[in-house]
Amino acid sequence: MGIDSRRTAPGELFIGLRGEHADGGEHAVAALRAGAWGVLVRPEHARAAVDAGAGGVVLEHRNPLAGLQALARAWRRELAAGGTKVVAITGSTGKTSTKDILAALLGQRARTVASPENLNTEIGMPLAVLGAPVDTEVLVLEIAMRGAGQIAELTAIARPDVGVIVNVGPVHLELLGSLEAIAAAKAELIAGLTPGATVVLRAEEPLLAPHLRADLRTLTFGHGGDVALADDGAGVAGSGDGGALGAGERAAGGEVVIRLRGQARTGNAAHGDDRLALRPSFAQAHNLSNLLAAVAVARALGIAPAGRVDVGFSALRGQRLALPRGVVLINDCYNANPMSMRAAIDDLAETAPARRVAVLGDMLELGPGAARFHREIGAYAAEHGVELLVTVGPLAAGMSDGFAGETRCVGDARAAAELLGAQLRDGDTVLVKGSRGVGLEHLGEALGAAPKRAREPVGGAPVGGLAAGPRRR
Repeated sequence: MGIDSRRTAPGELFIGLRGEHADGGEHAVAALRAGAWGVLVRPEHARAAVDAGAGGVVLEHRNPLAGLQALARAWRRELAAGGTKVVAITGSTGKTSTKDILAALLGQRARTVASPENLNTEIGMPLAVLGAPVDTEVLVLEIAMRGAGQIAELTAIARPDVGVIVNVGPVHLELLGSLEAIAAAKAELIAGLTPGATVVLRAEEPLLAPHLRADLRTLTFGHGGDVALADDGAGVAGSGDGGALGAGERAAGGEVVIRLRGQARTGNAAHGDDRLALRPSFAQAHNLSNLLAAVAVARALGIAPAGRVDVGFSALRGQRLALPRGVVLINDCYNANPMSMRAAIDDLAETAPARRVAVLGDMLELGPGAARFHREIGAYAAEHGVELLVTVGPLAAGMSDGFAGETRCVGDARAAAELLGAQLRDGDTVLVKGSRGVGLEHLGEALGAAPKRAREPVGGAPVGGLAAGPRRR
């Protein structure tokens, strides 16, 4: 199943979607000749495919996207008949990482399929559903949104047995206007669950409280929730952010003790709360919170995880790249908002053995409060020991107003790469994060290819010209 004729593999169905600049249906013949078993295209492209005699099955629909979604709904019914359980995950930040953790956790006990990378839109999620084999026991889907009604549309296709809302935060404020409106959009997942299904959400999330339903099982995670990190010394005491202390308190692969109570418990009340021990391959505080959400889902499905949890996170989400001279680059630039920025800065502060450098780009779609949000992130970086802040883009430049240390403000990713090539020192840890529109994802490659002479310090000081004048506050 695919929508790009250039990547259509033999045996796939090609969906010819109309985009802003091109109509994929025009490539139906090429897809068939590449080995697709069939195509789903608009009537005019269907006729052209038949006339070309390229072979294969030609399916006609006036709206191929609606046809794709109808196929996904039909396949979801087939999966349900075979006993497949579906988990749908949304949230303002962390939904892809939670999906990755959950897939690893459930994969220990069940045949689990998760949506690849971030197939989470009105196009991507149906493709993820259709990609699940018939023998799938648990299908883990990610649901994204940019406006009201989109999560409801995807929930109707996915028909989840378990719905997860990782968090609610200031994302897409430009489109939705308020945190309450964002919560209402996320809560479309709750509204779309069938009676008896389970909803998993962060403990003490007041914005979602008005949307909860008595006919659903509700499991909470994080500090004070049904699933939380233990606080008896064997685990980690709560911090108020998912109940996790900083990752610096624990090495990746160390044991995490999780307390289960309320609806997450399976033991006898006389013996107190249930506990389980896991050894995750990660240690970041925000991902430990995501782990708690994943454990709650596992309990809802009747699966008891244990032991090692090795997670292969999706690209651009906290990847650590080793550069010359002991420099480590944290590539976390898939997207950015105030919540995920803070989590990434926490990770930098907790894991950097030497100087902390942050390259932070614009956070987009924040609406009228954008200047304030960027200024607050600058202050947060200063409070958490960032020594050099490089801002990328006009909005991010406002972070320097809240930053008390040394800053450099540049206009784009290329300028940031040139600047860092001259500024990095041995052993630096560099966080790179910004909204995808800033284009910071290739910064690691650019730094790795930077001329050696531009990256060699003399007497511990950086060498080379500055791409922007220094600012100290």
